[in-house]
Amino acid sequence: MNETQTAAVHPLEEMGISREVVQAFDWMGFQNLTAIQQKCIPLMMDGHDIIAIAPTGTGKTLGFGIPMLEYVNLDDSNIQEVVLAPTRELAQQIADELTHLAHFIKGLKIAVIYGGQPFGKQMSALSRKPQVLVATPGRLLDHMQRGNIRLGTVHTMVLDEADEMLKMGFVQDVEKIIESADPNRQLVMFSATTNQDVLTVSWKYQHDPIEIVVQAEAENKPNITQYIIESDQKQKYEHLLYLLDSDQYKRVMIFCNTKDMTARLCDRLKKAGYQAECLHGDVRQSFRDKVMSGFRKGEFEILVATDVAARGIDVDDVEAVFNYDLPDKQEFYVHRIGRTGRAKRAGVSFSFVSFRDSIRMDEILKYIDSKPISLVFDDFGTLCYKEDGTPFLENAKNRRQRQREKPLTPLFSSRVKYSLSVIGEWSSSRSWPPFASTRRTCGRFSSRARARSRASAEP
Repeated sequence: MNETQTAAVHPLEEMGISREVVQAFDWMGFQNLTAIQQKCIPLMMDGHDIIAIAPTGTGKTLGFGIPMLEYVNLDDSNIQEVVLAPTRELAQQIADELTHLAHFIKGLKIAVIYGGQPFGKQMSALSRKPQVLVATPGRLLDHMQRGNIRLGTVHTMVLDEADEMLKMGFVQDVEKIIESADPNRQLVMFSATTNQDVLTVSWKYQHDPIEIVVQAEAENKPNITQYIIESDQKQKYEHLLYLLDSDQYKRVMIFCNTKDMTARLCDRLKKAGYQAECLHGDVRQSFRDKVMSGFRKGEFEILVATDVAARGIDVDDVEAVFNYDLPDKQEFYVHRIGRTGRAKRAGVSFSFVSFRDSIRMDEILKYIDSKPISLVFDDFGTLCYKEDGTPFLENAKNRRQRQREKPLTPLFSSRVKYSLSVIGEWSSSRSWPPFASTRRTCGRFSSRARARSRASAEP
C-alpha cells in the first residue's frame, strides 16, 4: 500500500496569503509567525479595526505589513495603504521592511516621507504613484496642505507606536490625517502601552475595534544583562574607556542626556582613536541618514546619541549600551537598553551611577522591576563584581597581578564617599588610580588603546 506524503502547508498560505508574499517571507529568513502576526494577520484580512498592545521586537511590522500588501490593487495608482510612524528612523525602517516584503510583487510601489528630507526628493517619489505610503505625521500633513497628497482612496491606515506618537504632540496632526481619509477605511493602532490619547483616538475613529494584547515571547525577549558601575562625574570617561579598550564589544551605543554632551563625548572619542559618530536633535536629516546607514553596515563601531535621536533605531547586532548619563524618565531607560539583546543575541547594558544619581537609579529600578549587577573598580584599577570582588573581565586577574608589580602614580586623589541605595549600603574612602597609567602596565594593548596612545603623543 503506497502512502502519500503531503508537504506541510505554510502558515501564511493557510491564511490565504499570496505566493509572492509567502516567498518574500521565507526569503527574508523568517521561519515561524510570531504571536502578534498569528493574531493580527487574519483579523486585518477580515477588515477589522484593531488595537494591538505589544512590546518592541514582537514582529509588528510584518503583522500589519503582510495584510496591507495583500489589499493593494496593482491596477490602481492611488495611495491605498498608509503607515504613520513617530520618528524618521522608524519610518525609514518600516519602509525598508515593507520593500523587502514586496520584493516579488511586480508593480507595487512604496514611498517614505519625513521631515528633514528635501521636498524635491519627496515629490519625485510621489510622482511615481506609490500605492503604499510610510510617513511621519508632520511631513504628511504638510504635503496634504500643499495638495501633493490625497488620502480619499486609502483602504488601511496603521498608526505604529501610537502611544509615543501621540505623547510627542502629534494628536491634532494624526486626527486631521485620519479625518481626511475615507470614513470606512480600516484603522489599526499598534502601541506598547495604552494611554488616554490612544483610547480617545480609538473611540473617535475606530469601528468596533478588536483588542489584541501580546506579551514578549520568551524567545523574543531581549536578552540583556544589566550592570551598574559606581562612578562619579570625573571618572565616567575613564571608566568608559576601560570597557571600550577591553575589545569585548564591537558595536555599541552610548546615551547622553543633552546635545552638547553627545557632541563633546563623540569628539573626545574620535580624538582618542575610536570610530564614533553622534546623533542629536540639531543633526541634519541627510547626515542622520548617512550615520544610521553607516552604523548598520558596520562602517563605525560607536554611536553616541540622545534619547530623541535614538527613537526608532533598530540595529540587531548592537552588543552593548552605555548610559553615560542616566535618563530623565524611566521609560527612556527601557528604550535605551532595548537597543541591544535583539534577534536572539545576548546584550549588555552599563549605567554609570554616582552618589548624585542614586535616587534617580532607584526610581528606574522600581519602574522596571529589575536588579542589575553591581560593579566597582578596586584600588588597582580593575573592574570587579561588587559582591565577591572577582574581576569582571576574563583577563582582569592577570592585569591586576601585573599592576601590583608596578607602582601607580595617582592622576588625582580624592576621598569619595558613596551611599547608593539602589546598589546597597556602601561606603568607602579611596584614592582612585590613574587609568592612563593602568593601561600602560597592562602588557597587551588593544588596537584602539594603541591609537589613543599615538593620538595623545602627537603635538
